Amino acid sequence: MGVEGCTKCIKYLLFVFNFIFWLAGGAILGVALWLRQDSKTSSLLNLNLDGTQAPNTFYISVYILIAVGAVMMFVGFLGCYGAIQESQCLLGTFFACLVILFACEVAAGIWGFMNKDTISKELVNFYDSAYDKGARDKQGNPGAATVLKVFHETLDCCGKGDLTGIVDHFSDICPKGALFEIKQNCHTKLNELFSDKLYIIGIAALVVAVIMIFEMIFSMVLCCGIRNSPVY
Repeated sequence: MGVEGCTKCIKYLLFVFNFIFWLAGGAILGVALWLRQDSKTSSLLNLNLDGTQAPNTFYISVYILIAVGAVMMFVGFLGCYGAIQESQCLLGTFFACLVILFACEVAAGIWGFMNKDTISKELVNFYDSAYDKGARDKQGNPGAATVLKVFHETLDCCGKGDLTGIVDHFSDICPKGALFEIKQNCHTKLNELFSDKLYIIGIAALVVAVIMIFEMIFSMVLCCGIRNSPVY
C-alpha cells in the first residue's frame, strides 16, 4: 500500500522539486554550452602568440559545468522515478548522489571564490605580453599584431590604460581606427567580460544549492514514511 497523508504530499512535492532540478540541470547544460561557444570568449581563448596558447582556465570551469548539468539531469530523473515508485533503494541512491553533488558544488564555490580574479588576470597578462612584444619591435611583430587586433576588435578596446605611446605602434589595429574615441582600456574590458559570466554561474549555483537542500530533506522524509507505512 502506498504512503498516505502528509507523506503523500511530500512524495508529490519531491516529484515537483526533482522536475525543477531536472530542468535546472538542462538550463545549466545549456548555459555552459553557450559559454563554450560564445564568440567573444572563443575568439580570445583560441589565440596563439609565438607558440603560447591563451590561458584556458575558463574553459575548464565550463567543462565542469557541462558535466554537472548532465549529472543533474540524470539525478533529477532518478529522483522523479524513485518518488513515483516509492522505492527506498532509488530514494537512498538519489540522496547519496545529492550529497556528493552538494559537496562538489560547495568545494567548487570555495575554489571559485578564492580564484575569481584568476581567469581575467591570466588573459590580461597574455594581452600585456602581446602588447609588450609588439611595442619592443618598431617594425611591428606580426604575431603580436594579430593577437592584439583580435582583442581590440572583440572587446572594442585598446591599450593597457594610458593610450599615450601606442599611437605609433598600434593605431592601425585599434577598433575602427579611432584610437582616441576608445572609452575603456582592454584591462577593464577583460575584467568586465569574465566577471559578468562568473556572476551568471554564481547565481545558477546558488539556486541549485537551495533546491538540493529541499530535495535532500524531502527524500529522507519520504524514505522514512515508506519504511513506516503499514503493509496489508
